[in-house]
Formats: sequence, C-alpha cells, structure tokens
Amino acid sequence: MDNSIYQSPFSWRYGSDEMRKVWSVRNTRTLWRRIWAALAEVQVEYGLVSSDQAAILENKADEVDLSRSLEMESQLQHDLMAELKIFAEQCPEAGGILHLGATSMDIKDNAGVLQQMSALGLILERSREVLICLAGLIMEWADTPLIGFTHLQPAEPTTLGYRLAQPAQDLLKYHQELARFLGEIKAKGFTGAVGTSASFAVLLGEENLPAFQEKISRKLNLAFYPVVNQTYPRIQDYQLLSLLAGQGAVLYKLAFDLRLLQSPVLGELAEPFGKNQVGSSAMPFKQNPIKAEKLNSLGRILAQLPRTAWDNAAHSLLERTLDDSANRRIVLPEAFLCADEMLLTLIEILSGLQVYEDAVEKNLAEYGPFAATEKVMMLLSKKGADRQEIHQRLRDHSLQAWAAVRKGEPNPLPDLVVGDPVFKEYLSVNELNDAMQGEAYLGDASERARALAERIKDKFPG
Repeated sequence: MDNSIYQSPFSWRYGSDEMRKVWSVRNTRTLWRRIWAALAEVQVEYGLVSSDQAAILENKADEVDLSRSLEMESQLQHDLMAELKIFAEQCPEAGGILHLGATSMDIKDNAGVLQQMSALGLILERSREVLICLAGLIMEWADTPLIGFTHLQPAEPTTLGYRLAQPAQDLLKYHQELARFLGEIKAKGFTGAVGTSASFAVLLGEENLPAFQEKISRKLNLAFYPVVNQTYPRIQDYQLLSLLAGQGAVLYKLAFDLRLLQSPVLGELAEPFGKNQVGSSAMPFKQNPIKAEKLNSLGRILAQLPRTAWDNAAHSLLERTLDDSANRRIVLPEAFLCADEMLLTLIEILSGLQVYEDAVEKNLAEYGPFAATEKVMMLLSKKGADRQEIHQRLRDHSLQAWAAVRKGEPNPLPDLVVGDPVFKEYLSVNELNDAMQGEAYLGDASERARALAERIKDKFPG
C-alpha cells in the first residue's frame, strides 16, 4: 500500500480482507472475464462460438493483467472496454467473439450481483457468530436480576439475559431477512442495450431467447429479472442497503447501551480492555469503550447510504442514466465493509464481555425498592385498597426516599412502606417486606430469555 497518497480506511483499517477481496478491482475484473467466458460457452450451443474458442477463454479468464488493463483504461476512459481489449489480446484465437451481443451492463450488473451475493454470505457468517455469542450470554445471565431503566431513569428490574435477548431477537430477524434476500436477489441477465434482447434475438433467433437466458442463468447460478432496462432495477440496491442499515441500527443500539453501562456511574458491563491498551494520552487511568464507539461511528455512516441508493433508483431516468455509476463504486462496497467491521467488532466485544456483578447488585439494591412500589400497589389493590390513594402515598414515600438517596444515604423506602399505617390495614408487615424485594419482581423474563436463546441454538447448532 502506498502510504504517500490517500488510502480509504476501508482499504486497510475497517472490514476484513475477505470482504475487501470481494470488492477488489482484481475480483471485479476476474468476474467480468468469467462472465464473458460463460456467455461464449453458452453461445457454442447456437453455433456462434467454437468449443475451442470457449475453452481458450475459460483457460485465460483468471489471468487478469491489471497494469495493462488500467493503462488501456486511461486511454479509453472506459473500464470494461479496457478489460475486454486486454482479454482479447490474451486470446487471439477467441478474442473476436468476446462480448458478442452484449452491452457493458450485461457484464457489469451481473458481476455486481455476484459480488453482492458473496458479500452477503460473509455478512451472514458474521451475523451467525454474533447470534451464537448472544445466545450463550443470554443463557448464562438469564436469571441475573438488575435494575432496568426507562427515560435513563431507574425503572423496574429485569435480567441481564432478558436485556440481551432484545437485540438478539432483532438480529435474528435481520439474519432471516438477509438470508431471504440472498435467496431472492436477481441480476440483469443478457438483454442488451435497453433490455429488449434485440441483439441476442438477431444472433440466436427470438424463439431461442428464453432457453438462452435460462442456460446462462444456470451456468452463473444467478437468477435474472424478467423485465429490465439497461440495468437491473436499482430499487434492489436500496432494499439491500436498507437491510444492512437496519441490522446496523440494532448493532448501534447495543453498542450505545454498552457505552452507557460501562460508565463508572453504573459500571455494570465493560468491553474487553487489552493488557497493553492505552485509554488516553493525557489520562493514564482511562479505559474508554473504543470498540463500542467505533461501532457507533461506523453505524452513522452505514445509516446514510440507503439514501444514496434511493436517489439512484428514483433518478434512473427512462431506460437508464449513468449518474449512479460513480457513487455505486463507493456505497455498495463501503456498506458491506461497514457492516462487516461492525459485526466483527461486536463479536470481539461479546467474546470478552465483562460483567461486574458487584455493581449490578449495588445498583439493584439502591434503586430496586422504587421498582417494588408497583408490586405493593398491585397487592394492596387486590386486597381492596383504593388504587389512587395508594399511588399517591407511594409517590410521597418515594419522593422522600429519593431525597435521601441523592444525599448518599441508604434508601429508606422499604421502611417507609412497611411502616405506613394505611398499607398495614391490608397487608401484614411480613407481606409488605416480601413485596419490597424488588429483585424478585421479574415476571417471566428469565423464561422468555432462555426460550429465545434456545431458538437461536436450534437454528445454529454446533
């Protein structure tokens, strides 16, 4: 890598080498050449190409000469024509029948969808690993009570496993949606300049067009849209990037929650921190949540990319304009590289997630009594007490307790509730004491968390 000129962070910092290879110039050009070879092989059946010519193209398909190709492109100002000329030069006996009947987008669009399919396969692998990690954590912590928060204020108890089950449920849904999309994705096929197949009709005869499309579809293992213009419908790109961005939103929230919970004020969870890792150049004590912050930072980029894809679909006037070409070279690879890095980062976080049980118990002890007031209100109401009066008395006691807690004093709410003479008309002291044990006010959270984890494990055994 030439570090004397600008390099995109996606070229080396963010995303995996596997994902970079999918979107590399070399892989792109190789796919074009394989598509040309596949086209020629099918055309053998129609007497347009000899079997020897097709074999020559197949044998040379992977011999990309990027330096020659890029040199040619600088002259022609057309990347596909440059690669076509170099491929033809390498195959003098077969070069004359290359690209027969095709237009540039017959090659580029089909190659682009093949790249998307490979990239989606990688994303699904990462997503599967995230879900397996989450399922294990959910099972491990399904019964561990902690204080829940709404409006960033202490609310009622939940369990750590149940809290983790929410993003797991959403990520499972997106995994299924991405897998469905991969199974339904389609490409342009070979239909010429405006999608009418006119050039192929001349070469093959109109009566042979359906069989021709089916044969090359099978050869490339690629489904084709029945109706296209010069490109496949660009709305497909928008749908794809919207799914990646939706998955990214779930990852973003999980990382954001972790950043909040890693703050020493709460201090319940933390991402792994390396032995030699430095948190700050100025403050040696710092242990910043840099992995979660990176995940949020990339998520903001990913969230914006579907808008560009929307514009490309909406502005593709009549049979096609070229004003999507430059940005698609950016948004498609970078959307996948963003998603790839976010998933890989979350795998690192979840694999080394730190749970500080002392902090969990401390926060629950401090704020749990407030949550227990709802249970007290339900029990008193069942015994015939006036619900509105009970609510007001519990509110008054809670405000008094909050004042004490804010001064750093122990929470006096259990004593205030147990000592309330109105409450004792309906419940005994023991019953009130039992009711104020907030950590037991969990409903069926544990069971539902475990059930989701089992669903994930059933889907991804081993």
